[in-house]
Amino acid sequence: MSILQFNPENFNSFCDELAKRDKDLKRIIQEHGYPTPWIRPNRFQTLILTILEQQVSLAAAYSAFNRLKAKVGTVTPKKILALTEQELRNCYFTRQKIVYAKGLAAAVDKKEIQLKKMETLPDEEVRATLIRLKGIGHWTVDVYLMHALRRTDLFPLGDLALVNSLKHVKKLKPDVSKEKMLKLAEPWKPYRTIASMILWHDYLKRKGTKVQD
Repeated sequence: MSILQFNPENFNSFCDELAKRDKDLKRIIQEHGYPTPWIRPNRFQTLILTILEQQVSLAAAYSAFNRLKAKVGTVTPKKILALTEQELRNCYFTRQKIVYAKGLAAAVDKKEIQLKKMETLPDEEVRATLIRLKGIGHWTVDVYLMHALRRTDLFPLGDLALVNSLKHVKKLKPDVSKEKMLKLAEPWKPYRTIASMILWHDYLKRKGTKVQD
């Protein structure tokens, strides 16, 4: 089965296709330009950053991640396992995220999770493999699939910035249902990842926030 992925070469053409289908996405591109393809390397430290991004602002997540990198350099499973709880707390990890990071590190170190192998698996097999780990929920898997594996058709409604941007762009009621939002995204298949990045692009431009790889 062929796996559809985006890359810097095809990303803008996928944006153009979405602009033909949706006038609001077209307006965002006209107003702000194309979003930069948000690609992260398929490495352990990318998943650690994604864990740090759970339920906090980008700024708070990057602050913790940069402090961790300043302490250990490239973030590897062995380095995470070697750090004490206090050392991780000093890098702004919460108690829960220490448990999540150590559990992920142990699974990768024991080769129970093989990130390179994930590149060849369908989305749902990747999800089923990662979701077994404590602290890895659907949002974390969605973000990993989108940014590290570059899969084209994720729409993570667990992401507050995405939901807020969708509500703003489509002028939706604050209490709009998840079902309604998924229905609005239906015409964007199989490029809902790219639509999400266009919506994030609008949100970040309006907020004046920059993202970090």
